[in-house]
Amino acid sequence: MRIIYFGTPEFAASQLEAILAAGYEVPVVVTTPDRPAGRGKQMHSSEVKECALKHGLPVLQPEKLKDESFVEQLRSYKADLFVVVAFRMLPEVIWSMPPKGTINLHASLLPQYRGAAPINHAIINGEKETGLTTFILDKEIDTGAMIMQEKLEITDTMNAGELHDALMNMGNTVIVKTIKMIEDGRVEALSQKSVIDKEKLVLKPAPKIFKEDCYIDWSKSGVDIYNFVRGLSPYPAAHAKIKNQSGEILDLKIYETVVTSNSGDNKGVFSLKTDSKTYLEVVLKDCGIRLLKIQQAGKKAMSIAEFLRGTRISEDWQLVLK
Repeated sequence: MRIIYFGTPEFAASQLEAILAAGYEVPVVVTTPDRPAGRGKQMHSSEVKECALKHGLPVLQPEKLKDESFVEQLRSYKADLFVVVAFRMLPEVIWSMPPKGTINLHASLLPQYRGAAPINHAIINGEKETGLTTFILDKEIDTGAMIMQEKLEITDTMNAGELHDALMNMGNTVIVKTIKMIEDGRVEALSQKSVIDKEKLVLKPAPKIFKEDCYIDWSKSGVDIYNFVRGLSPYPAAHAKIKNQSGEILDLKIYETVVTSNSGDNKGVFSLKTDSKTYLEVVLKDCGIRLLKIQQAGKKAMSIAEFLRGTRISEDWQLVLK
């Protein structure tokens, strides 16, 4: 089995390591072009590229996947199978190329949570379970026939970073098992449409998350806000704005919260409660949300006590509502 591997982030690098450790031949790896990143705008290579170079593998970094010279390069390797993990949507001229097809590993229990951010959206929606699906690529994103699935519990305190790592580690086994099934001719792929029709599923999407999507909607319930924060922690992070009577506004990243019993019965809804030393809490209609770990622009993430030692916040401050 000659496998060409397509991927970009840490999640995908872990699966590449697993495939190589299982003894499969990977003649070339495809990843995104190097990009400037960070404050110094230094050129940054993807984690998959770094993994490939560590193992002495050649790397292709096409700007355009339909470029004829790139397509011909891929053909020249005469691979049996393409494996895609956390990469761009491939054009048909590429995914239809290898004789054993092109497979993808997706971080959800398809057909639910198709899209770029399945881990975040599963937690935001308060799911108790998620998992991994391997499937055969076709023309529409994340819709191909499913090969295998593995389930994973989402605990009540797990954030997106923790779930990412748990799925990444589980994926090392899932991707190798799937490749072995293909190698042995034991694949009986299941149509996603058949599952949707049989179980009468209402699909939950997982679109890419942008910064404007990250601001907390304080009109929601405390549980919904708690899930929203952990679903975006540590990246891209939930945001909230507070202001004082002088009009100064702080834009804060919120990494960790806890729901309390305090509600709008004893203080106005959406007001702030604090002792200016150890806690900062938002009063909601049904409860309170206490902020535990935050980050102010230009500073490091810190506990709320550390933040209050360096920034004078009183109950005169107000939320900036959406």
